[in-house]
Amino acid sequence: MRAMISAYNSEALSCEGDKDRLDKDPTRISWSRGLIRDATRGRRHEFRPERIYRASYRPFTAQYGYFDRPFNDMIYRLEEIFPTPKHENYGFGVIAPHPHASFAVLMQDSLPDVATYTYTAQFFPRWTYEKVEDDTALFLPPVEGPVINGYRRVDNITDEILTIYQSAFGPQVSKDDIFYYVYAVLHSPQYRNTFAADLKRMLPRIPLAASRNDFGTFAETGRRLADLHMNYESVDPYPLHESTHPFGVDDGDLYRVQKMRWQDKQTKKAIVYNTHLTLSDIPAEANEYMLGSRSGLEWLIDRYRVRTDKDSGIVNDPNDWCREHDDPRYIIDLVKRVTRVSVETMRIIRSLPELPL
Repeated sequence: MRAMISAYNSEALSCEGDKDRLDKDPTRISWSRGLIRDATRGRRHEFRPERIYRASYRPFTAQYGYFDRPFNDMIYRLEEIFPTPKHENYGFGVIAPHPHASFAVLMQDSLPDVATYTYTAQFFPRWTYEKVEDDTALFLPPVEGPVINGYRRVDNITDEILTIYQSAFGPQVSKDDIFYYVYAVLHSPQYRNTFAADLKRMLPRIPLAASRNDFGTFAETGRRLADLHMNYESVDPYPLHESTHPFGVDDGDLYRVQKMRWQDKQTKKAIVYNTHLTLSDIPAEANEYMLGSRSGLEWLIDRYRVRTDKDSGIVNDPNDWCREHDDPRYIIDLVKRVTRVSVETMRIIRSLPELPL
């Protein structure tokens, strides 16, 4: 980003208001409509290290992202959801209705990508944030909610919907209960099967549970699923079988990924990790946990490989993280952890009560 911003500023200085004079070399600058407009107007930009975020690029694929309005087109309401990296938030990304896309939902606690599932996703956060101006109180009534680092946190569960749920299930129901209830309903196999065709055409509509007890079960299940999905990097690795450590190969080479693949695409019982290692004894349940067109493990196979961007020439090597953090087993353990997440998710959702559909 430092190199790109420096190159951009040079172009903004030399183009003299004529966009046709801009150097469109994709190895130097990733041009957008907004950036071209800024350059032709002579606007300079600077690198802002405080705009580096942890981002959720694809399911179970965390990357750092540079989130700064001049360099991000069409950010929608993300600035209200994650105004700075210091503002904690979480929510679930739902795949947008598409005739050829299977339904997907995943709880995320970092900056989401619009194409989380390759197809467009819509993000439903627990909170949004409003910047607090010094003179706000002079003109507007105060808005409820705690102020965090200059932003007021606004609850996205409305008082109106809270009244509806408390009327149905009792005054003990909280806004958090409702949020996690919805997340569990969206995982219900009964719900997904019943409305499979509808979910390809419209956003989900949420039914009420059959009873107070069932509502409580859904809410608690939603909490468990959210914890499992957001904290996937810290769950106990599933005990997949690893081949024996070959003689004379150090850990750096032993656990280095180039491109993982299924040993057999039909059975999907083993992943060839590299030329030294194969992970086997993958349980069938791990392949049943689907996030759109791929299972959780298939997202890892797709994303955790060495690739070169054809436009910029930038090499994306996931092994860099392992070297930088002195954790050569990170990726292989991540495969085991996502296996655990997948198996546990399927076990949990199969215990959900029936909805009165």
